[in-house]
Amino acid sequence: MKFLDECKIFIRSGNGGGGAVSFRREKYIEYGGPDGGDGGRGGDVWIEAVEGLNTLIDFRYHQHFKAETGVHGMGRNRHGHNGADATLKVPVGTQVFAEDKETLLLDMDVAGKRVRLLKGGNGGFGNTYFKGPVNQAPMHANPGQEGEEQWIWLRLKLIADVGLVGLPNAGKSTFLAAASAAKPKIADYPFTTLAPNLGMVDLSVGERFILADIPGLIEGASEGAGLGVRFLGHVERTASLIHLVDGTQDDVVEAWRTVRHELEAYGDELGDKTEFLVLSKVDALDKETRKAKAKALAKASSAKVWQVSGVSGEGVTELLREAYALVRQRKSQEAADALEASGQAPEDWAP
Repeated sequence: MKFLDECKIFIRSGNGGGGAVSFRREKYIEYGGPDGGDGGRGGDVWIEAVEGLNTLIDFRYHQHFKAETGVHGMGRNRHGHNGADATLKVPVGTQVFAEDKETLLLDMDVAGKRVRLLKGGNGGFGNTYFKGPVNQAPMHANPGQEGEEQWIWLRLKLIADVGLVGLPNAGKSTFLAAASAAKPKIADYPFTTLAPNLGMVDLSVGERFILADIPGLIEGASEGAGLGVRFLGHVERTASLIHLVDGTQDDVVEAWRTVRHELEAYGDELGDKTEFLVLSKVDALDKETRKAKAKALAKASSAKVWQVSGVSGEGVTELLREAYALVRQRKSQEAADALEASGQAPEDWAP
């Protein structure tokens, strides 16, 4: 299945049905009077975040969504049916932007979240509504109200807890395969990964989190070089980043600085995230070379350098446990914030 994370679609709510002009005409009934019914309400346009989807490919071939028009009113005071709603089912993490592609309208970040995008038009009143002591035989009814229409952009940002970043061929896909049950494409040439991959990491019972692998960054990515920063939005929601630096290349410090520059150029969302700096592919290095390159990275970054091999599994579990500690901390904070927002004291909460 092709990965699609951005698309433009047209949505329109239904028009309201028109009211009816009708009079009761039955044998032996001298004064029938008006009996025109009201029109039905037009359908609404809804958007709903559902589980089990990880791409917007369905919107590649279906780009116009219109709710049904309400049925017109009829005689004998029969009201028209309401028009059926139109519902857009999107993956969790989808953002809705206005046509200018900059104004954020909605963030569908929770499974089951359902929001009305456009309201359908009201149905028109039939002539029965207008009868009174002065006007006992009204000859007019209201037409249905027009629906609303709009062009919107859908942009998917995958929901992941930890993100993998690095230069092309830094070993990100190999690390993802070693850490989870995901089976990304792995090869010995750059840009093997052309679309984000997700993997579920199972450390133990109750210790699970989602790891995201995105295509590699190169120098000038923030200006559109290579695949650019198109996929960096998929790691914006993560608690931390695992930055892999290929230990088999000559200048590991320059490789680290290149990716750091692109992350900071993208924005504070990524530049300020907690970063685990990892020297990868250490199984291919001798002891002295590993030590020298790790020391150079630590000096340049002023941070701890992890030494990991996705092939042999060395250091993978220890790194994942450190990353999970941040994930657990963030989720605890989010739960506390949600309780505070609901007015419930944390000590009163119970599962």
